[in-house]
Amino acid sequence: MGQKKLIRFNAIKTFANVLEHPENMQGNWYSFFKNKYPITVELACGKGEYSVGLGRMYANRNFIGVDIKGNRIWRGAKTALDEGLHNVAFLRAEIDKINNYFSTNEVQEIWITFPDPQLRLGKAKKRLTHPKFLRLYQQILEPNGIIHLKTDSPDLYQFTKTVINLYQLALITDYDNAYHQPDIKEELTIKTHYEALDIAQSNRIHYLQFRINKILPLELDEQLKKIIYEQTIG
Repeated sequence: MGQKKLIRFNAIKTFANVLEHPENMQGNWYSFFKNKYPITVELACGKGEYSVGLGRMYANRNFIGVDIKGNRIWRGAKTALDEGLHNVAFLRAEIDKINNYFSTNEVQEIWITFPDPQLRLGKAKKRLTHPKFLRLYQQILEPNGIIHLKTDSPDLYQFTKTVINLYQLALITDYDNAYHQPDIKEELTIKTHYEALDIAQSNRIHYLQFRINKILPLELDEQLKKIIYEQTIG
């Protein structure tokens, strides 16, 4: 591990707004924040630009950025501390264990911002909008909880739309080119480090907002697998 990463890993251990694999946090986030404001979780938060940006916009809501990379979390956590954003915190943990840290109905919204699209066919189950993950989110989201996906990957965007259609989830907003919308919401103008890199080189940002408003049948997973395969070879 590089010296800079090591310094940051050690630093976040002293940050009051960072929790690393904490125990007994389910149902206790209101105590942590010392308020009962609604909770929004940003998954694969990276440097935490969205958690911090949303925290600046909405003082009466709590935001938790989740990532396993402590050296990335350091940036967002330090910014939140420097700016006195007491409604912003960071959780260092694996996303596939997210329900170990939140109780049923504890989260109001989830943001997934520029995650690794996991483009290889064999890695489809690692996509953060795969039903495998959506079932985990459903366990912690309130019944009308919302999921936001913002990505520059057309493949992840189309994959997520396939999931929404196949499992008949409630689609709220679908922007194929978010920044070309005349009435774009302020929260969509927040830009992350990875957005600036423009890895996908698609020259457009995709955005989906939806609800997991019903049970996701396991038997549909095999059908999804076939659809992905056909789309890939097609």
